[in-house]
Amino acid sequence: MINTEYRSLLLLADDDPDYLFQMKFALEKGGYRVVTAETMEEAELSLEREQPELAIFDLMMERDDAGFILSYHAKKKYPAMPVILLTAVTAETGRQFGSGSPDDKGWIKADLYLEKGLHPDQLIEHINSLLNH
Repeated sequence: MINTEYRSLLLLADDDPDYLFQMKFALEKGGYRVVTAETMEEAELSLEREQPELAIFDLMMERDDAGFILSYHAKKKYPAMPVILLTAVTAETGRQFGSGSPDDKGWIKADLYLEKGLHPDQLIEHINSLLNH
């Protein structure tokens, strides 16, 4: 049963329509209202039109650095809004990113970096923590 008492508006951007559908369903079931975007351009428009309370961006969409660019723009527009980068880049490339060290925080504007494949309940726990729910 889907919870109809929505707590917060989330922006979810990913170029995989199946993944986007599954995550949107899980987040709505977890009590959130979700706006989705399949491209950087759609995500940028959603940032302009909506005022999401949290954004989740895939790192590699139509550009390999799409998530970093979207994070930068989101933080510029809404500095206090939490941003999560959710990606499978480590599994696909072997490169690991994070936002823990001061150097990483200087160029990665996300508040949290998570690998795809985590259970939706885990993602919801991270969202709740970032939103102090």
